[in-house]
Amino acid sequence: MAILEMDAPSFEGSLLFKRLPDRIFSPLASINRHKYWSLLCHLHERRFGPEAPLPPSKGYPSKTIVQDIVDALDLQDAWVDEESGEIGSSTELRAIAIFNRFQECGWLRIDQPRFDKKVTMQPAVSQFLTMLINFAETGPVFVSGKIRSIDVNVQLVLDGKASGDSLNEAAEQARNLLEHVRNTGTNIRELMETLHKDSTTAQFVQRFFSDYIERVFIGDYRELHTSEHPLSKRAQIIANIEDIRESESHKNKLIEWYESNLCKGDHKKAERLFERDIYRLSELHRIDEYLDRLDDEIRKANKRALAFLDYRIRSLGSVDVMVNQAIESINKEGLPLIGDPFAAGEMLSEDRLAEPRKPVERAAPSTLRKVVVSDEQLAKANIARRARINRMVTPINLSVYVSDQLGNKNAISNQNIKTDTITSIRMYQTLATLAMQANVKSRKLRLDGLAMSKGFRVEASNEPEMPHEHISSIPFTVRKHKASSGQESKK
Repeated sequence: MAILEMDAPSFEGSLLFKRLPDRIFSPLASINRHKYWSLLCHLHERRFGPEAPLPPSKGYPSKTIVQDIVDALDLQDAWVDEESGEIGSSTELRAIAIFNRFQECGWLRIDQPRFDKKVTMQPAVSQFLTMLINFAETGPVFVSGKIRSIDVNVQLVLDGKASGDSLNEAAEQARNLLEHVRNTGTNIRELMETLHKDSTTAQFVQRFFSDYIERVFIGDYRELHTSEHPLSKRAQIIANIEDIRESESHKNKLIEWYESNLCKGDHKKAERLFERDIYRLSELHRIDEYLDRLDDEIRKANKRALAFLDYRIRSLGSVDVMVNQAIESINKEGLPLIGDPFAAGEMLSEDRLAEPRKPVERAAPSTLRKVVVSDEQLAKANIARRARINRMVTPINLSVYVSDQLGNKNAISNQNIKTDTITSIRMYQTLATLAMQANVKSRKLRLDGLAMSKGFRVEASNEPEMPHEHISSIPFTVRKHKASSGQESKK
């Protein structure tokens, strides 16, 4: 069957930005693009994505979205300052600046700006963000699922239970599947090139077995050539396609559907679209050619990998390093290569061989003695154990201590925290440490602090250090952590 030439549609150059705001790519093109992308994914997961709770009909309050941004910023590293000035002196100011930039660039939309601000995301923007996230999280393609879907759609059309929508969907899936299999060979070559560049033997082995074929490209590659794989039914699929093409009743019914749904009454264009989809489906017979070429690429990649590993294992000594250094030195100085780069004399001789190992006889260990613990030693051990328990601080007992200190209050300062026991002093010391960790730039320290503060947050003040009865520290305030506003949508 000859390739059908379709009339090229006339798209305008600005068609993309008729659906999307003009400055929507601005945050993703800035220095902090990775952090902006992380925030967009966070908002998509919690508020605007398909798996998020059902949003209110009028949108979320702006405070809710700003608080979501604050929660995400607590887990990020420090941002790079930009000319736009979104870096504020505190997390709240930075979150407000980021919220305003998302609104200016079109990621977020504010309704009723003069009264109670409600935040929504345009349907086109939400769909675009979903497509970007799906593209970033795309895993290996399973050929079996694609073939089953194509087979079912074609069979439904042949049985008269479906119309042109199923045929068009099957043709689109067949084209995407063939394109993926055809491009996998090129992707394998690029993957092997990246594996060889500046990688140690351990890194190469790890990436070769973790990133190779089944986890990146084709998930069921090992079963492609088996008789149980759905790909073995491709001859049946092609036969059904030919039956649809040769049947006048099926052909007229499908062309009528194309004419009324895709071509706006243009009968000739409907015929061309029908022939195009039939051609795309019939191209499944070429999948054997693509798979054979893919097998060749995989065999070449395996040989290169084995040769690379064999070379790395055999060249653990310093001979290769010496040879490379000698070549670089000669090329740098421009000296002619007169002799070899090794020292005079024999490279291997009997006096240079290592001495045989001599076994060292060790004395047999003595029998274990039975130790009798006295009552005094047992009492001291119990006292030491109780002392360790009283001084032990865990997220659970720290949360219980803070809850007892807060009572019905939402916040309490360090001056009002009781420290009348050893346990309470250790709790106070831990809270002072969490207050210092909250203001550091290290992400690890901030995460460790958040792991210890379950249900509360510790905020340090800028006041100087104040004396205390038992332990001195910077002034701080313990507040109840604001509960996640995920249930606001249910209200």
